[in-house]
Amino acid sequence: MSYAFPMGGHPSQDQDPDGRAIFTEAYALLPAETMRDIVTSFLPGWVQTRAWILARPLTGFAETFAQYALEIAPGGGSHTPEPELEAQGALFVAHGAVRLTLGRDTYDLEAGHFVYLPPAAVWSLWNVSDASAGVHWIRKRYNRIADMLPPEAFVAHERDVTASNMPDCDGKWSTQRFFDPLDMRHDFHVNIVNFLPGGRIPFAETHVMEHGLYVLQGTARYLLNTDWVEVGAGDFMWLRAFCPQACIATGEEPFRYLLYKDVNRHVGLTL
Repeated sequence: MSYAFPMGGHPSQDQDPDGRAIFTEAYALLPAETMRDIVTSFLPGWVQTRAWILARPLTGFAETFAQYALEIAPGGGSHTPEPELEAQGALFVAHGAVRLTLGRDTYDLEAGHFVYLPPAAVWSLWNVSDASAGVHWIRKRYNRIADMLPPEAFVAHERDVTASNMPDCDGKWSTQRFFDPLDMRHDFHVNIVNFLPGGRIPFAETHVMEHGLYVLQGTARYLLNTDWVEVGAGDFMWLRAFCPQACIATGEEPFRYLLYKDVNRHVGLTL
């Protein structure tokens, strides 16, 4: 299995700057071709690593999470990756090999590995290979519940996560869930959503959850608010609460994306 990741580089001077990027009050589309060298960030505590910061909390938009794509050079990584004690995280390896130290345990991770990191977790991440590694990193401040401890860390691989078919779709639309949907300790989920060619979300979903969607493979026509847009591997979509959304998978290969959503908490009543 291969997964899209930012290409970096820099376009030539004959490139038409008219592109597909869109930023509205309801959604943003960051196409793969916008994720170039000049828009990367370097992070305190990380060495030989650069990040495409794809989402960050914005008042009145998507407020709950940040999402990075980390390109880690050989020998690069961090002993102190997370600066905020109450932050939790999720990692998904897109390519390369990285070594995760989590408490007293060590894991060698490859493409397709997923990690959940609870708040206050002690962890480090290093590229132990001779080639660059690409890792998606989602960060969210944990929303604690009285008398309930946060969930434990875990490591999984997507090949071991059974895809659950959605109802009445003849297997064309399925979801691989890294989290137990009934575990109320979690306040966000990360899934891989899969569509076979021609598969679709057959209605305009409208819901309270915010989304970050990174397209891992394939192409689709995607409804974002009132606009149908063409999306493909390496594109990132950012949806605020209640933004209508649907999709129709196109092309000849599966359409797959890594999906973030906030879940399992009451709505706060203060602005």
